[in-house]
Amino acid sequence: MDRIMTNCLDKGFYKYQKEFEEAAVRVLRSGWYIMGKELERFEGEFADYIGAKHCVGTASGLDALILACRTLGLQEGDEVIVQANTYIATVMAITTVGATPVFVEPDEYFQIDADKIEEKITDKTKAVVVVHLYGQAAKMDRIMEICGKYNLRLIEDCAQSHGADHQGKMTGTFGDIGCFSFYPTKNLGAFGDGGAIVTDREEYRDQIRMLRNYGSKVRYYNEEVGMNSRLDELQAALLSVRLKHLPQLTEERRKIAKKYLNEIHNEKIILPKHREGAGHVYHQFVIRCRERQALIDYLKERGIDTIIHYPIPPHLSKAYAYLGHQKGDYPITEAYADEVLSIPMYNGLTTAEQERVIDALNQF
Repeated sequence: MDRIMTNCLDKGFYKYQKEFEEAAVRVLRSGWYIMGKELERFEGEFADYIGAKHCVGTASGLDALILACRTLGLQEGDEVIVQANTYIATVMAITTVGATPVFVEPDEYFQIDADKIEEKITDKTKAVVVVHLYGQAAKMDRIMEICGKYNLRLIEDCAQSHGADHQGKMTGTFGDIGCFSFYPTKNLGAFGDGGAIVTDREEYRDQIRMLRNYGSKVRYYNEEVGMNSRLDELQAALLSVRLKHLPQLTEERRKIAKKYLNEIHNEKIILPKHREGAGHVYHQFVIRCRERQALIDYLKERGIDTIIHYPIPPHLSKAYAYLGHQKGDYPITEAYADEVLSIPMYNGLTTAEQERVIDALNQF
């Protein structure tokens, strides 16, 4: 019996093999591999898709977040509010610029609890970073209201929410800057590392363009201490291919999720909740189980792989021990870290494979 993996990237390639290969060969034959027409075209296409005025390609999603923090002027002494159950990269961007992360517990949808943000605001608070975790938008109307009230900058970490929306408005277009990752496992995945920022502010676009290219607008004339963070021509061309098909790929994921939601019936398993008015794109399908390790072992014996997103919250990681947080500081986040489990979810997952997963979960 073949194993069912949590993700299967080659299926995404073979589905559009001819288009991917034509794009790759076009770039290879062009003789231009960095900062060219392919990048310019993809940036325009992605901005149009998201509904933003500008897009700037970067080398990774983490770089996009760091560049966003730098562009908004976040620095040592500033506090930045962020959800406690995010992937550590979100927090790394904040601390890379010297700012201090202030954690907020998640709600029942795995997103930042908008009703708990205000109590964490101090005179040092300069920004909020929202993470649309697992492919579902946070409660953006309330978050926008709070940011407006306290004059806070807003960064959206959309690494897992390509194409997700809140009340018809795409994630990435609510805040000052939206940050995306194109890591191969993402719904809009490249064939290597890659990322991008979107914004409606021309001055932010220009600043990020400069910072991503060694702090230079004109070659060899460096205005600031920048970085090398450019989305290359090959990845841009390949992303343009996948972007063209993203709407249908998203619908396929939603169909898979609907089947899981309708057919998994086991009192030991807590299914994910869908926020009303939020267009979920199901980057991951995350269940919860108090007997998680037993469930992992049970599924593994039946040829079904799973993964934990994420077993250690940033506030309890060794990397952030210096912040002084203790176990018990964020009980909801810590409970999620002990219970969450991502089951197979990817484009190309067959009905037969999905039914094997469902049957196994129902029998646990």
